[in-house]
Amino acid sequence: MTKLSNSKVLIIATSGFQEDELFSPRKAMMDHGATVHLASPDLGEISAGEGDSKSITPDMVVTDVQVADYDAVILPGGLANPDTLRVNEDVTGLVREFAEDGKIIAAVCHAPWILIDAGLAEGREMTSYHTIATDLKNAGANWVDKEVAVSNGIITSRSPDDLDAFNAKIVEEIREGKHKRDIQKAAA
Repeated sequence: MTKLSNSKVLIIATSGFQEDELFSPRKAMMDHGATVHLASPDLGEISAGEGDSKSITPDMVVTDVQVADYDAVILPGGLANPDTLRVNEDVTGLVREFAEDGKIIAAVCHAPWILIDAGLAEGREMTSYHTIATDLKNAGANWVDKEVAVSNGIITSRSPDDLDAFNAKIVEEIREGKHKRDIQKAAA
């Protein structure tokens, strides 16, 4: 069993993230004593969207992340954020490394797109924002309409409305520790 006060959690995001889907899990993990780092493709400030949305500066670039240093990775949604990250091979490769090492992976809203491109959807029960349900089904996932779905330490959730359940499930899964997984080889 892993204590959250001894754990390290990585969040991967870029501009266009859904504000609550980054800041709520970040705060929840920190409130439980976890060390939380934010990684992005570059070190420039990222923002949730246009106008008066919140901004944050990443702690590191994705290419500097060492998976062995972390117990879990959180992927916030939004529309532009996961759409940008899903085509970044450094990001999808890193997420796949988390899976291969049995680490907790949590994706909310549109962020399961990243799991599709990392080759992690097939055969798993997953949920998401309803508009990408077909994408998950086409990638071989068993899409369900519920606030949180967990498939062997890979957590997915629908929207900001489900963040309390999402955050609680991340805490629970980190406490359980590593998960043994059969990782499907991503199509070349």
